[in-house]
Amino acid sequence: MSERRDWMQAAADSVAGFTSTRSKGPDAMFGGPGGPSHMVRASGCRVETLDGRVLLDWTMALGAVSLGYGHPQVVEAVTRAVRDGTVGPLPPKLEMEVADRLCAVYPGAEQARFFKTGAEAVQAAVRVARVVTNREGVVHCGYHGWLDGPTAGPGVPRPVSDLWTAVPFDDPGALATAVRAHPPAAIVLEPLIDRKPREAWLHAARAVAADVGALLIFDEVKTAFRLARGGAAQAWGVTPDLAVLGKAMANGFPLAAVAGRAELMARMRETWISSTLATEYVSLAAAAAVLDVWEREDVARHIDRVGGALFRALDQLVRGSAMVRLCGIGPMQFLRFADPGVERRFLLACVSRGLLLKRGAYNFPSLAHGEDEVRITIDIARDALSEAGA
Repeated sequence: MSERRDWMQAAADSVAGFTSTRSKGPDAMFGGPGGPSHMVRASGCRVETLDGRVLLDWTMALGAVSLGYGHPQVVEAVTRAVRDGTVGPLPPKLEMEVADRLCAVYPGAEQARFFKTGAEAVQAAVRVARVVTNREGVVHCGYHGWLDGPTAGPGVPRPVSDLWTAVPFDDPGALATAVRAHPPAAIVLEPLIDRKPREAWLHAARAVAADVGALLIFDEVKTAFRLARGGAAQAWGVTPDLAVLGKAMANGFPLAAVAGRAELMARMRETWISSTLATEYVSLAAAAAVLDVWEREDVARHIDRVGGALFRALDQLVRGSAMVRLCGIGPMQFLRFADPGVERRFLLACVSRGLLLKRGAYNFPSLAHGEDEVRITIDIARDALSEAGA
C-alpha cells in the first residue's frame, strides 16, 4: 500500500491532472483511488502493474488495440520503421500505400488524409464540410474528442460550442428536426452508442443530410477495425460522405484518418490542415501490419464470437438485477450500475482477483481473447458482483 501511495503521489506531483490521458486516471477507471495506478508492460490481453500483478484486461487501451498488445507482426513492422528513421523531410511512400489500402476497405472512400488523434481528424472532417457547404453549424451525436466545439465548458469559447447541436442517439425525429431547423455543414454521428441502433437511424441520417445539403460524417474511431474493417458503414450498409477512423486501425500506435470521396477530400486544399507528425511512418507501418492481419485472419468474426460469448454470459449473470445491466453489443460492451458505490466495489473486487474492467465505458474483446478468458472473466465477475452487493 505504501508503495502504491508513493507512486500515486509521484504522479500527482509530476503530471498535471495525474495523467495525460484523463480516461486512464483513478477516478475514470475505478471511481477513485484503490486500484492499480500505473502499468509497466502489456502483452496479448494482459497487463502488468507496478506491484507485479498481471491482470486480464478487456479495456484494450480504451479500444485502441484489437489484435492484442505487442502483436508480433505489428512489432516487426514498427521496428523496421524506427530503423528507417521514423520521420523525414518528405512524405513517406508508405503514406500512399496505406491510404490506398484504407480506401479499398472503407465503403465509398477514394482518398484519405492522416492525423495523430481521432479528435483532430474529426475537426478536419468538419472543416472540410464547412468549406464545401459554406455553413458553420454541426449537428452531432456522440463523443468526438476534447477539442473546442464538441466539448463545452471552461476554456471553450461559447460561440464555438454553440455551433454544435447535440441530438439523442437513435432518434430520427429529433435529428430531422434539428437539421431542418438550421441546416448544418455536417451531421457527425458515432454509429453505436451503448447499443446497436435501429436500422432506420443511420438511413435517416443519410437521407436528411442529402435533403439539406449537409455532409454526413461517421465518427468510426471506435467502430472501424472492430465491427468490420470498414466499421459500421460496412457492417450496416450506410455510406457516409466522410469517415473518421482511428484507435484500432494502428493497434495502439497514434494514427487517425479522414477518408471519403475524392471531390470532397480535395477541398482540404482550400483551408489549412497540416501537422508535422501526420507523416511519421512508424504508425503508418503499424496500420499496414494491421491491414495485413485483417487480410489473413477474420478478425471481426473472432471479436464477434468471443465478444458474443462474453455478452451472453454476462447477460445471464446480471439478468433481473435492479442494480446492474449490460449495455452494448458483443464487440463493445460494458456493465452499467445504478449505484456508483456498488460499481466501484465491483471493479476493485475484480482487480483483486486479476481482472481489469473500466468504469462506465466499453470493454473491448480482441484477437488475443479466447474462450479461456471469457470463462475466467465470468467466474471473477460472479464473485465480484456478490462481494459488491450487486
